[in-house]
Amino acid sequence: MPETVINMVAFDIPYPANYGGSIDIFYKLKTLKEKGIAVILHCFEYNKSEQPELENYCKSVVYYPRNKGLKFLFSPLPYIVVTRKHQQLLKNLKANDFPILFEGLHSCAFLDAPELKNRKKIIRTHNIEHDYYSGLQKASKNLFTKTYYAFESRKLKRYEPVLQHANAILSISPNDFEYFLKRYENVEYLPAFHPFSELKIKAGKGTYFLYHGNLSVEENEMAVHFLIDQVFNRLEAQLIVAGKTPGKRLREKISKLPNVTLQSNPSEEEMNNLLQNAQACVLPTFQGTGLKLKLLTSLFSSRYVIANPTMVNNIGLEDLCEVANSAEEFIAAINKISSDEFTTEQIKERKQKLIEFTNDFNGDKLLKIIEEL
Repeated sequence: MPETVINMVAFDIPYPANYGGSIDIFYKLKTLKEKGIAVILHCFEYNKSEQPELENYCKSVVYYPRNKGLKFLFSPLPYIVVTRKHQQLLKNLKANDFPILFEGLHSCAFLDAPELKNRKKIIRTHNIEHDYYSGLQKASKNLFTKTYYAFESRKLKRYEPVLQHANAILSISPNDFEYFLKRYENVEYLPAFHPFSELKIKAGKGTYFLYHGNLSVEENEMAVHFLIDQVFNRLEAQLIVAGKTPGKRLREKISKLPNVTLQSNPSEEEMNNLLQNAQACVLPTFQGTGLKLKLLTSLFSSRYVIANPTMVNNIGLEDLCEVANSAEEFIAAINKISSDEFTTEQIKERKQKLIEFTNDFNGDKLLKIIEEL
């Protein structure tokens, strides 16, 4: 039987898998390898160097420099697209006739290229990008970045109809699925791939609550400010804030709070320990697009999860979380579960409900989509 091969065009080098988008891509690569699919990975190099580890999961890996410079801000194409428009990528895609999986609208510069007109093309959407950038604009305090996000959001909305050139659109969340289904054909819901092959939850109870995320992202920083300004300043409960690259303002504020501790840039092992030993992950978000991988991470690794409706609405995981919206509701939820034991029965129940979010289940789903093309 001949080998099944696909091209995958990734907007970033997906290893180390240290934020949402790269986590989804990297664990998708691993799952495809386990399912017998050979991937020619095309990826853009700008924050990371070449990663030999990827060769363990790919037939081959091709790296492209990402274009930089102010001139690209004035392109009619979105900045995240035009800076990845590399002619060598088009030449390499033309050199074979395998299906192409484009990761994110970022990587779609050649989705509508005449040279690829008759190819089988799949696009994995990671967000409703113009909504995501509109949310970043609202969260930003810096005038330059606020202006950039506003222009980028408009350009992304104008550019999005390029998706009609795809044979299949794979949405990462039910909300995104509903949005794309109204506008395009052949839309499927495919949840995020992630590091968890099994639940790692400990029965019992913890002594602290946990917020985790990339703290250099303004949306996550806004969530932490909400928790410490409106929730934990009114509680004695301990909060640990863990994540990458916290800003100076956040570091200084947390240093003055007796019941809030910051864990900057924890290792994978440290992060796993924090998740497993917490009483609950506390996860407000103010950005409703995409699927928050931190929610899946929490449900696979931690005991209780307290999240707001924006985090959980229409994902199918609401009944596994304590849902709170206002600061008062977060406080009530924290008080309600602060001394509860998490039981082995609750672990079994969660395992059953997370089957459709496992990589094995969704790898089979992706395989079927590729084969049907």
